[in-house]
Amino acid sequence: MTQNRSSAVMQQRREPHDSLDDFPTPPWATRALCHLCEWIGGAPPDQLECRDPAANRGYMVYALREFFAKAHAADIHDYGAGFAVEDYLFGPPPSKVDWTITNPPFRLAEQFIERACETSTVGVGMFVRTSFLEGEGRFKRLFRKNPPTHVLQFAERVVIHKGRIVDPDLKERIWSEKKGDWIARKPSTATSYCWLAWETNSRLSPRFGWIPPCRKRLTLNGDYSLPVGCR
Repeated sequence: MTQNRSSAVMQQRREPHDSLDDFPTPPWATRALCHLCEWIGGAPPDQLECRDPAANRGYMVYALREFFAKAHAADIHDYGAGFAVEDYLFGPPPSKVDWTITNPPFRLAEQFIERACETSTVGVGMFVRTSFLEGEGRFKRLFRKNPPTHVLQFAERVVIHKGRIVDPDLKERIWSEKKGDWIARKPSTATSYCWLAWETNSRLSPRFGWIPPCRKRLTLNGDYSLPVGCR
């Protein structure tokens, strides 16, 4: 059987066990959640503090600071963004904040969710692959005991590539196995994403909804040319 080596399939998010999981989140995807935070948590974000404990190069924090009164940022690895270098799971327990919003390392996402729910007084938002909802083991360990109050599926594809931010409207030079030559093509991905949100003090059953197509509306000039740290 011939392997499907299309650019979309080859951009599926599969990482080795010890990977840093370096997949920067485009700011527009974070803004999509921020516009819903008051509805989810019952309080306007501009009166609240949030934390991104896996801040990477800062693209998510850049968007969070547009909405929240304060957005703290840290990561276990120093990406040169000027953020604190902290181990969210195994370092000193973090102080409580109103919201924790992040794109967690996939292999540690369950632990990130547990710690975020323990240390967030209003809400938790986790940007994850839609496939994260699958799995008998994860259901028994996490979702059966602590299901999200909201599952928010992106109706359009969020294009994320390893180690860099990409503008899905700009063609890139890529190698085509089929043509045996370099071609120009817009970035794509075979991975779908959603936001999982927890209202910290709610016992509501999970509610499912779609995030309608909004990339063009929520993308701002300069989002894809921000310097490291987005300062």
